[in-house]
Order: sequence, then structure tokens, then C-alpha cells
Amino acid sequence: MKGLIAKKVGMTQIFDESGNLTPVTVIQVEPNVVVAKKTKENCGYDAVVLGLDDMKASRASKAYAGQFPENITPKRHLKEFRNFEKEVNIGDVVGLELFEGSRFLDVTATSKGKGFQGVMKRWGFHGGRATHGSKFHREPGGTGECTTPGHSFKNIKLPGHMGFKRVTVQNLKIVKVDPELKVIMVRGAVPGNKDCTLIVKSAVKK
Repeated sequence: MKGLIAKKVGMTQIFDESGNLTPVTVIQVEPNVVVAKKTKENCGYDAVVLGLDDMKASRASKAYAGQFPENITPKRHLKEFRNFEKEVNIGDVVGLELFEGSRFLDVTATSKGKGFQGVMKRWGFHGGRATHGSKFHREPGGTGECTTPGHSFKNIKLPGHMGFKRVTVQNLKIVKVDPELKVIMVRGAVPGNKDCTLIVKSAVKK
């Protein structure tokens, strides 16, 4: 398993040698610092804890700052990666070179929040006729059963809070890697808004 904490820069497009256009998402991969290591002896499993973005020591509570060694500045973002492929030690810096040879990535982030939405936007319902007098335009329609069973079933598609969920997009193809700018460009869209934090991992299914 290869994984890093990154940031979403935004979307752009790339033209190949044949002139074909490919929409890509630009992911900035700043160096991650190894904050801690977990082993089977003390935790029951092997894992590496990576940190990104320095924060002021005065902003960190004693409980939060206590998990960082003295020579490491408290980090704003932390993520634990199990079965880390590369052998690292506490204090080491891991960067873009980790994904050398990789062709596909899995990206995890929190999707954009859409607020409270109706069934047409949230679930893609067709809706009723828009003509005068139909009295049924954007409503979900009947949800209850008749005498048997005499109640509504669970998990019915209804209006509610849309978006703002943890989403993983799998098998995103790496189109271009720029070591100088420390960015990876992957084909397609990535969940989340600009400047949001991403978890980038090597593809599980490819």
C-alpha cells in the first residue's frame, strides 16, 4: 500500500500529441512527515502515521501536541496508512517519488455539500407534468403501502441532506507527473472543493 496526504488544486485540461483533449484534476503532493510508527508488538498491526502542514504550537492542545516527537512540528493533518510499502522511520520525509511506477490511483475526500435537496436533484426523480392543474410537479409521490404491510418501508428515497460525505474515486489514471511543481495530474474529477485535503493511495483494483 502506497499513500500520501495531498491537496486538490483544481481542474484543467491537457492535449496529447494527437491533439486529443483530456480533462484532468491537479493534485499537489507536498512532502509528508512520518510522525509515528505502529507495530504488531505495541498496537496489534503495522501502520505508519503521516502528517502534513505545520501549525503553530500555541494552537495545538497538549493532548494533540503530545503525539508528536520533540523534533517534529505539530501537523494540521494526520493520516494512518496500514501495510505501508516503503520502509521508513520517524522523522523521514515522503514525497511524490513514492508513486514512481504507479499508473492508477484511488483518491478519497469529502464531497461538496449541497444542503437540503428534493428528490429530483438528490435522486434524479423524473417529477410530474409541468402543465397547469397537474398538482404534482416535484414531489416524491406516494411512499406508504396499503393494508399490507400498512406502513412505509425503510431506506425510501426522500428529500434530505445531499453531499458532504466521504467519497472514494477508484482507478484514476495518472496522466502527468511534474516533480518540480510537486503535482500529479489524474484523468477525471476528484471529490471535494479546491484546496481540500485528499488521501491519495495506489489503486487497489489495478
